Amino acid sequence: MLIRALATCCLLAFFGSAAAQDQEAEDLAKTVQNPLAALISLPFQANYNRGVGDYDRTFFNLNIQPVIPYPGEKWNIITRTIIPVNSVPIGETDSIAGFGDTSFSLFFSPAKSGSLTWGVGPNLSIPSASNSEVLGSGKLSLGPTGVLFLGLGKWTMGAVASNVWSVAGNSDRDDVNFFFAQWFLNFNLGNGWAVGTAPILTSNWQADPGSRWVIPWGLQVSKVTHFGSRPVNILLGYYKNSTHPEGGADSQVRFQFNLLYPLASK
Repeated sequence: MLIRALATCCLLAFFGSAAAQDQEAEDLAKTVQNPLAALISLPFQANYNRGVGDYDRTFFNLNIQPVIPYPGEKWNIITRTIIPVNSVPIGETDSIAGFGDTSFSLFFSPAKSGSLTWGVGPNLSIPSASNSEVLGSGKLSLGPTGVLFLGLGKWTMGAVASNVWSVAGNSDRDDVNFFFAQWFLNFNLGNGWAVGTAPILTSNWQADPGSRWVIPWGLQVSKVTHFGSRPVNILLGYYKNSTHPEGGADSQVRFQFNLLYPLASK
């Protein structure tokens, strides 16, 4: 009887611990999907943009995107920096690689909010490209940005959008008037798994009307797990560009490895 009781307690403890870990992974997966969450994250997002130019080559883009929140009593401040590392195909076989222009966003968000939360602030594009002729705009650009997030049970959804205009820089380069938007929809399957979509829409308002937009459609799957003792989120997605400028990429494979640093609750 004693042995049976001990075995039963061990089984209950094991399955209870597993259930708790599953719930923790699911909660963290939902937190990762919230751009305004109290979570320091360091994503490395690799984008393989295929079908570029006359020779159907691949434009590779790695975005290093640290997100750092600063919680306050009434307002939270969230910073988001995007440092791109690009490899741009030139002709049939050549390419130019290096850093692109850095994007910096600052969001002010209410500290107390329910399932629906929002944030607004400035967005700054800094001409930091290592080769400004090919990899950057040569312009300092500024504009507004905003984010909206809604969590409903296993569903999360929302959008991030911005528009920047050039305010300084090389007078020989074209002016910048650039729109960015990413809407997202996720369904959390449990145990840290999620399936959803997060296409990135862009428009270059300076281009001809028929060459302004990039509009993708696709799906992605993600999983919260651990890399050693560090929680991480791994994501893989595929997107098809239904609209794009002539010579632009017709599809994208996205892979993301995101280091997570949850903040201690007060």
